[in-house]
Amino acid sequence: MITGAADDDPSGIATYSQAGAQFGFSITWTLLFTYPLMVIIQEISARIGRTTGKGIGANLRAHFSPWLLNTIVLSVVAANTVNIAADLGAMGDAANLVIGGPKWPYVVAFGVLCAALQVFIDYSRYATVLKWLTVALFAYFGTFFVVKIPWTEAAKGFFIPTFSSDAAFWTTVVAILGTTISPYLFFWQASQEVEEVKDNAARKPLVDAPKQGPAAIRRIEADTYVGMAFSNLVSLAIMITTAATLHAAGAKDVTSSAQAAEALKPVAGEFGFLVFSLGLIGTGLLAVPVLSGSSAYALGEARNWPVGLARKPKAAKAFYATIVISTICGISIVLSPLDPIKALYWSAVINGFVSAPVMAMMMLIVSSKKIMKKFAVRGLLWYGGWVATAAMGAATLGLIVSAVLNTGQ
Repeated sequence: MITGAADDDPSGIATYSQAGAQFGFSITWTLLFTYPLMVIIQEISARIGRTTGKGIGANLRAHFSPWLLNTIVLSVVAANTVNIAADLGAMGDAANLVIGGPKWPYVVAFGVLCAALQVFIDYSRYATVLKWLTVALFAYFGTFFVVKIPWTEAAKGFFIPTFSSDAAFWTTVVAILGTTISPYLFFWQASQEVEEVKDNAARKPLVDAPKQGPAAIRRIEADTYVGMAFSNLVSLAIMITTAATLHAAGAKDVTSSAQAAEALKPVAGEFGFLVFSLGLIGTGLLAVPVLSGSSAYALGEARNWPVGLARKPKAAKAFYATIVISTICGISIVLSPLDPIKALYWSAVINGFVSAPVMAMMMLIVSSKKIMKKFAVRGLLWYGGWVATAAMGAATLGLIVSAVLNTGQ
């Protein structure tokens, strides 16, 4: 649930808002396509962590060459840092819309809060905080219910795929796929499974306690199906809301989540605007820690540092330092003259380069009997994983081309 909610971060909300505003209901069918891909890849991530007792970074370090490990981990950290900046910027813009005043104090305050919670709160309590923050996403269901929606047209757009030769249409389709399947989610999901094993004395890695396997896998499947469904339903609510309001009103040029919130005010009313804006802040408070945390897990596991939010700061200094430094760098990017929209495009490029190779290596890990023993993946999940990898490879090419074209404009 936390991973799925973190996927609907402010920069992701910008993508869904732009899609709904620009193309209306005709593009909502893409979420039918992304859901199974999300379920498959996140279930594989969770299985790797639960079965081996190690995160993805640690498994890459153990089974692949150092240069490949370093390239992937540093790319993930760089992309996460830019994404942190984009999310903090959107949170600052949302606070400015609701409260007023300059943007930078909000950005600094949100960044400091996100880092401090991870460093100073025990893991079990912090996990509870993250779970409660997922409630912020219900804001988008609230906005969804206060606008008038032509349900016949909405259902047609969702269940009947329509295609266009327009380059902007395909760029948006690719952006939706790239937004929903991101490397930081893989690292976070696997590492949280490891954290849960460490936090519960009765649990052991499945390679050491195979009797726990059937129940653990059933729980992972249920968690993944529900969490990713929740994520996609939120995305769908945002698309339908913006399609029914902004697209219908001719406001198709939306480039950020804060701009979408502001544009909603005259067409969805004060309540819709306020709920949408507060949702941005809530989702950012959830997503920024996941982004910085996944960077810390990836880098820490690659360097064989003591890692984990269950550890005290003194016992994992480098791990927590990575969280703090990545957050500070994100704040610095927001306060610098860099264009956050262009920075976000380059973040997508880096993620594009990393996603498909990481997914391919995860598939090699999860299908290896040497690593996973009796829990090596076969059958439909194996085929689905490779289909998801191929789809992400195609999305990579599209993301890179669109990002370069948009940055050059």
